[in-house]
Amino acid sequence: MRGVLSHRLVELFRWVDPSPDSSHLVSDISGWWRDPVVLAGIGPALAGLFPDARPTVVVAPEVTGLLLGPLVAVAAGAGFLPAYKQDGGRRRVGPMRWAETPPDYRGRRLRIGVNARRLGPGDQVLLVDDWVATGAQLDALQRVVRDSGAEPVGAAAVVATCPPQVAERLRLRTLLSPDQLR
Repeated sequence: MRGVLSHRLVELFRWVDPSPDSSHLVSDISGWWRDPVVLAGIGPALAGLFPDARPTVVVAPEVTGLLLGPLVAVAAGAGFLPAYKQDGGRRRVGPMRWAETPPDYRGRRLRIGVNARRLGPGDQVLLVDDWVATGAQLDALQRVVRDSGAEPVGAAAVVATCPPQVAERLRLRTLLSPDQLR
C-alpha cells in the first residue's frame, strides 16, 4: 500500500504560481485531501513510520494538521490533540501551554500551544505535520510536550525540506523526499 500511496501523493501534488507578482511557487496539496486512496492510507503510513512506538496522543499544528493528525491518531490507536497558533482573536477552551517557534520559512516567530489539561506525564507523543520546511513549529511543540512532562517519540511528516540536522534532532521521518515533488 505504501508504494501506491507514495505514487498518489506525487501524482496529486502541484507547484503553483500564486500571483503574477510572486517570486516563488507554492505547494498545492489540496489534491491529497480529495483522493480516497490518500485519505485511507496516509494515517496508517505516517503512524507506520514509527512501528515500535506506542503513542498515547498525536499532536499536530493547525491548519492542515487538524485533518492529518486525527487520521494518524486513529491508525496509531492514540488520541489526538490539536496545536493552535496564537492569534489574539480566538479564545481557547481551558488553559494553554505555549512555546515560541524559532524563525519559520517566512522569518516569522509564532506562538504555538496545546490545551495544558490534555497533555501530561506518562503521555507518549507523536508529532505530525504535512510539510516541514524549517522544523520551527515542531521544535516549539517538542518544548511544549517536554514542559508538560510528556515524552516525544518522534515526528512524522509527508515531506520535509528542513536541514538534515533539524530532522535528526526532531527524530523526523517522512513518506516522501523533496526530490520526488519536482
